[in-house]
Amino acid sequence: MRKTSLRRACAALVAVTSLTLVATACGGTTKKDVKDENTGSAVTGGKADPNAALKKGLTVAFLPKAVNNPYFTTSDKGGEKALTELGEKYKEVGTTNATDTSGQVSYVNTLTQQQVNAIAVSAQDPGALCTALKQAMSNKIKVVTYDSDTNPDCRNAFVSQASAEDLGRTQVQLLAQQIGYKGEIAILSAAQTATNQNTWIGFMKDELKDPKYKNIKLVKVAYGNDDAQQSFQQTQGLLQEHPNLKGIISPTTVGIKAAAQYLSGSKYKGKVKLTGLGTPNDMRKYVKNGTVDGFELWDPAKLGALAAQTAVALVSGQITGKEGETFKAGGTSYTIGKDGVISLGKPTVFNLKNIDQFNF
Repeated sequence: MRKTSLRRACAALVAVTSLTLVATACGGTTKKDVKDENTGSAVTGGKADPNAALKKGLTVAFLPKAVNNPYFTTSDKGGEKALTELGEKYKEVGTTNATDTSGQVSYVNTLTQQQVNAIAVSAQDPGALCTALKQAMSNKIKVVTYDSDTNPDCRNAFVSQASAEDLGRTQVQLLAQQIGYKGEIAILSAAQTATNQNTWIGFMKDELKDPKYKNIKLVKVAYGNDDAQQSFQQTQGLLQEHPNLKGIISPTTVGIKAAAQYLSGSKYKGKVKLTGLGTPNDMRKYVKNGTVDGFELWDPAKLGALAAQTAVALVSGQITGKEGETFKAGGTSYTIGKDGVISLGKPTVFNLKNIDQFNF
């Protein structure tokens, strides 16, 4: 190629690349990535057709916060089962570190290059994935968040475990009952940037404003980064720093298990109450040995299944992610709420009476 021609080609390429980067940096939208003017969530052009046939042979990739987390193993297996039943293909990718946001971004970029039909992602950070996810959507890839959301304009729909308000308030209600509505309490969360954790904690703090909790004092919010060892150490630190602590709420399956492990082998067993979000299999022995009176969660397998079914419905055109749209998944009808949120349902409380009825 002659030098003049080469210069012109390179200049054209730079111009196109620059325009693309500017559009991305400014959060611009294209015809393939449009914000709903009412909800702000990302939708595609055209109207939803709830009677459209489900497409077959689609590839839906699951990207959990961490692939070695038993909770996500259960949820993603639920997604795999649902996809198999629908005649679709499943794949799972992800980091082993629940705070590796750059790793999640890399996986989104790779999945975009592979041109999967949809991505189901549990976001480690509400904004860090946005540029990559918007690029995926501009390539006609549907994006569903589950368990932990991104900013609404960075995905097509969010499959929520339950109402964020229900989850936040009920955890306070459970602990208050256990400590007799009196004493110092603490929260053992995951990462400081975890969208779902921070939303729930916000509702916990709001619930504590009710006069019936006037004798309960939240003394600290600690972070174990969804790491068992860090969560164990944070529990130990909370009790050393606050010797009068009466209860701990841990809205993370890794955190509550680590906290229970510490309490069960300490002088605080049965004296410091622990509740939060955990799986029956992780918490069964701590309920039976008296360390934990009760905790709650949704069925993670059903959450993964709904995320998968939502992704297929999006690709098939049954829904676009707009508020008020309805679709059926697993024989149940769901209605999309504000900001493209789809709620799985109410959480379940697990205690000595019912815990052996569940296996996940």
